[in-house]
Amino acid sequence: MNNKFELKITQSKFTVQKSKTQALLVFIRAEDDESDLCKLLNIDFGIQVTAAAIKKIKANTTDIFRAGTGRVEYCYIRRVVVEDDFSEDYFRNFFAAFVNQAADAKIDSLHILLPAYSAFKDFFASYNYLVQSCVEGMHYANYTFSKYKQSTEKQHSLAITLHSGETAGISKAISAAAAVMKAVAYTRDLQNEPGNVLYPRSLAESITKQFRASKVKVTTLNEKQLLQKKMGGILAVGGGSAHPPRLIVLEYAPINAKKHIAIVGKGITFDSGGISIKPAGDMWEMKGDMSGAAVVAGVMIAASELNLPIKITGIIPAAENLPSGTSFRPGDIVTTSSGKTIEIDNTDAEGRVILADALHFASQKKPDEIIDLATLTGACVVALGEFVAGLFTKNDRMAEELLLSGKRTGELAWRLPLFDRFNQLNKSDVADVKNTGGRWGGAISAAKFLENWVDKTIPWTHLDIAGPSMPNKFSTYSQPYMTGFGVRLLLDYLQ
Repeated sequence: MNNKFELKITQSKFTVQKSKTQALLVFIRAEDDESDLCKLLNIDFGIQVTAAAIKKIKANTTDIFRAGTGRVEYCYIRRVVVEDDFSEDYFRNFFAAFVNQAADAKIDSLHILLPAYSAFKDFFASYNYLVQSCVEGMHYANYTFSKYKQSTEKQHSLAITLHSGETAGISKAISAAAAVMKAVAYTRDLQNEPGNVLYPRSLAESITKQFRASKVKVTTLNEKQLLQKKMGGILAVGGGSAHPPRLIVLEYAPINAKKHIAIVGKGITFDSGGISIKPAGDMWEMKGDMSGAAVVAGVMIAASELNLPIKITGIIPAAENLPSGTSFRPGDIVTTSSGKTIEIDNTDAEGRVILADALHFASQKKPDEIIDLATLTGACVVALGEFVAGLFTKNDRMAEELLLSGKRTGELAWRLPLFDRFNQLNKSDVADVKNTGGRWGGAISAAKFLENWVDKTIPWTHLDIAGPSMPNKFSTYSQPYMTGFGVRLLLDYLQ
């Protein structure tokens, strides 16, 4: 795991211990009484500040002043304005930036007076989750992918102490956030690995190692076993690479499981486009074309650590899409494990081809629900932008709950249609379906393609995460690395 600094987060009563460099962060709203805050800072933290100074800070968005008491060197007062643009992601986004700045300033001890829950009840179902979102932001601040950079600088240590008048459950929120963000960090590590390091076999090895001493069982099918199972989609896409494809199956089955959910993740470890090769610009991002697979692994980490009472089967079809003399070609007809055939119109529409076998495999497990995640189409990014996932399902309950989970976690999704009239876009004259549906409604035709391999009796949702998986500037924690989008969204849904 890649960390910028050594981070320790605890909770405490209103006391400040001696340290080399001390900093305190407090939140205030326009309607709060500045004299009350004045007394709190004076009595509990020994900070000499006047009500007039706090009133001046309230007139601006944020401020900082030097306390000069010897106990606390810096005091940050953050004014929070609850307006129409305030969201459940506010504190996560704020702390991802603030803690980073504190570490860069070589602050080694940061005390945070958490905001009161009463002002934010409309946004957080519980005070615990408000605190958890704060702590998640702190962990986001600590993420880096620097394993390939030489560094002689000693890692800085930052101790964060959380203070609140509402102490019940804060330690639980801290540990829950740690479990979730451990999963997100592993997901991001996989996404950020370069294609020369991460390919189908090494992806399988990394996941197997990750779960070696856990409640999750990992099974990997090699190319010979894929051939035995007639998984022609995975074999066709992976056929052009020197690194043969794999199918990775993760099983978490607690004895108290109340439900069985299959989660399928696209695992194209690098996508050149194959014979239908991509333009060179920004092709480096295609090392992240296995983001759906990485999310599956991340969800399994957190689900097992949080002891979720749900049986989860994670299914990862992994392949590398490269052009060579053994690559699949436009015009080829591929037979999948279900017996359905695919006319290959464009080898750069490869993700849906490997997912065909994986979704059929998932359907054979007879779960209560199937969810798949895939960096599937640029068309979805054109439609929804860089930070919103496309959500496709015919099940209204799944749609409603996943959309609410997206809102709670800040990992937003938006529902797009799956009208059967769109089926004609994927019609083929020579096979059961074609792997492209034309220019218009590209994200929809891709989802309709996948629908062909899902048991119609099983509720199914497809999440196109092509935009939000990649680095973007729409939050303080979604740059400069691959984002791990989808882990927190699915965990909230599962919980």
